[in-house]
Amino acid sequence: MIFKKCGSLKGEITIPGDKSISHRSVMFGSIAKGPTRISNFLQGADCLSTISCFRAMGVEIEQNGTNVLVHGNGLRGLKEPKNILDCGNSGTTVRLISGILSGQDFPVTLTGDDSIKKRPMKRIMTPLTQMGAKITSVKDNGCVPLSITGTALHGIHYNSPVASAQVKSAVLLAGLYAEGETKVTEPALSRNHTELMLKNFGADIRSQGTTAIIRPAGELYGQDITVPGDISSAAFFLAAGLLIPGSEILIRNVGINPTRNGILKVCRDMGGDVSLLNVQTEGEPTADLLVRHSSLHGTVIGGDIIPTLIDELPMIAAMACFAEGKTIIKDAGELKVKESNRIEVMVKNLTAMGADVEETKDGMIIRGGKPLCGAVIDSRMDHRIAMTFAVAGSLAEGETQILGAECVGISYPEFFRDFNRLAEK
Repeated sequence: MIFKKCGSLKGEITIPGDKSISHRSVMFGSIAKGPTRISNFLQGADCLSTISCFRAMGVEIEQNGTNVLVHGNGLRGLKEPKNILDCGNSGTTVRLISGILSGQDFPVTLTGDDSIKKRPMKRIMTPLTQMGAKITSVKDNGCVPLSITGTALHGIHYNSPVASAQVKSAVLLAGLYAEGETKVTEPALSRNHTELMLKNFGADIRSQGTTAIIRPAGELYGQDITVPGDISSAAFFLAAGLLIPGSEILIRNVGINPTRNGILKVCRDMGGDVSLLNVQTEGEPTADLLVRHSSLHGTVIGGDIIPTLIDELPMIAAMACFAEGKTIIKDAGELKVKESNRIEVMVKNLTAMGADVEETKDGMIIRGGKPLCGAVIDSRMDHRIAMTFAVAGSLAEGETQILGAECVGISYPEFFRDFNRLAEK
């Protein structure tokens, strides 16, 4: 797909539903008693993989566009699938479902696409094994395919070496089936959608600082869930609105959960004009985001804020190229084990466009202010990378060709349509 320098972006946009919450709503609804009604469900490929896996385990799931009805089987009502469960490109599906499957009474094998087969799964295998789970990497390389045989579990207190919502969630979900109390302590608080949603479903779960604590559940109960817009998808329009001269964009109904909204703080730290309108604080907090073109300057991004914006860091790195001064991104080694090694991919592609960017062991140093030129960009089939360079290409001189741009369907199938619609205003 080809991108060229464009004029201002103007208008309103509604971002698709949050990917993390869409995944969890189907998973928790499937193991709850009674119906779970989900509105604004994200129809991206990753979330559809989650639906497919639970259908294969006997859960009736009706989908009508962004409305989903899950007829829950109850906490212990899943059935042994006839075939291997294919999680596609979804690390969330693999890691969270592993916690649920560890407490069942049947064997199952999880697999996925070529990308997911390279992503690290020892980070969930280690704590689940400590709980008594029978989980192995079929190829003994710490990656999928994973073989899981459901068994009796016991609670543990796991001190996670990384702040990862997927690791935390896998352990907490296994804790639903475990004897005694299960605790997960993180070095910094990762996104807390699992804790909030499980509590609404009736789980005995609480948080103390960076520790989440859960006790085994007798039953969960179906809920009505409205999925807020995904702030990780909104990030691309936040960046475009700030960077493209003359732009003003209103982004409707975006989730601003404090464990996810680090991108808003970074935009403001860089001098960005972003206002929150119509703030709603019940359940998952939401707001409309009004973003206007701004002159940006460099900043330092690291420490506890990193887990709150890990998926937005590629876009932030590109933003920094158009800001005056130096931006340092650190403590972000987790970027190396996403859909691609996002540090390496960003440095390579930004350098190809003429940016002054340096890779470090856990991040990047970007010296902004140099004009960028079009280039051929290899997305590595990473949706965040493809959307990042769509924005960068709209600011660069000449043509930017994005290879594998279709991968945006993983989290935002209508991204290019929405971007072009704002450019045509």
